[in-house]
Amino acid sequence: MVHIIPPTFAGLEHLATAVILLDDSRKVIYANPGAEILFALSAKQITGLDIFQVFPECEILHSAVENAISNRSPFREHEFLITTMRQSSVAVTCTVTPVDVNPACLVLEFQQMDQQLRIAREERMLIQQQANAELLRNLAHEIRNPLGGLRGAAQLLEHELPQVNLREYTQVIIKEADRLQSLMDRLLVPHRVPKYEPTNIHEVLERVRSLLLAESPKAIMVKRDYDTSLPELIGDREKLIQAVLNIARNAAQAMQGTGQITLRTRAERQVTLAKKRYRVAIRLQIIDNGPGIPPDIRDRIFYPLVSGREGGSGLGLTLAQTFITQHHGMIECESEPGKTCFTILLPIETTAMKGFIAKQ
Repeated sequence: MVHIIPPTFAGLEHLATAVILLDDSRKVIYANPGAEILFALSAKQITGLDIFQVFPECEILHSAVENAISNRSPFREHEFLITTMRQSSVAVTCTVTPVDVNPACLVLEFQQMDQQLRIAREERMLIQQQANAELLRNLAHEIRNPLGGLRGAAQLLEHELPQVNLREYTQVIIKEADRLQSLMDRLLVPHRVPKYEPTNIHEVLERVRSLLLAESPKAIMVKRDYDTSLPELIGDREKLIQAVLNIARNAAQAMQGTGQITLRTRAERQVTLAKKRYRVAIRLQIIDNGPGIPPDIRDRIFYPLVSGREGGSGLGLTLAQTFITQHHGMIECESEPGKTCFTILLPIETTAMKGFIAKQ
């Protein structure tokens, strides 16, 4: 028998968490797309089955269901391993909530633990980034004015010096002031309002690739691994180029002239970014086979002025993270000796997305 889901639960289709509805005999009457993805089971497969057929030998879930029913109140079980009828296991937190909306009697909400940790990490990164951005903006404004005065005074002094050989000292002051001014300008660049327009991610990557090959020795190989079926996204082309280029340049410098960089694109489905659920996102990876990021700075690489390279400004990854955040995306990094992978997720919110989904 196929039950018609009440309009009250229509919004469950769009939730990032996995939701399963049970009737009064504990049989599954509905599973949202989040549940299908989490447990790798289709709603059609499990509808009509007893919940303990779907998750056999799971005493923790059985206890949670019985507690919710007997107490007529929500019951939550934290961090346990649940095994499906297909023998695949996943770590979850489950909330069982009694409802009285015929035919549904119980709502089971599952949250995958690694997803929760990623969301929490993303929130911390956003808070830290906002604090960093405010600090850098204030610092840049405070330094620019006295820096201009310092440079101007050095120029005036240079004209008054009687000996030409003394001017090399004023030139040092002027050049260092210009270097600091350039640094201040870079600190303020992220605050330019992005110019959003339809953008092909592979055109962005081809531009980055050509710049890398022009700058790097021939011993650096830049490999393409594209999913050319990906649709356009709405983005600022120049900022996306700069974000990817900053990461790729770091990789090329870390490999010291020898190695391979791979630019890879794939579709990522049912992604939660900044607490919003997207049906499709672009997963862009920049992978290198260099020495890896030093362990002592691995957790701080997106902080401003943190660099693993002598003479580095420590702003490249900070700016990359800022530009990706402006596109409602996120950036993560995994690194070990021999392999470093930066993963960028960028949501797709265009009419092209509908055509892309229809083709799959």
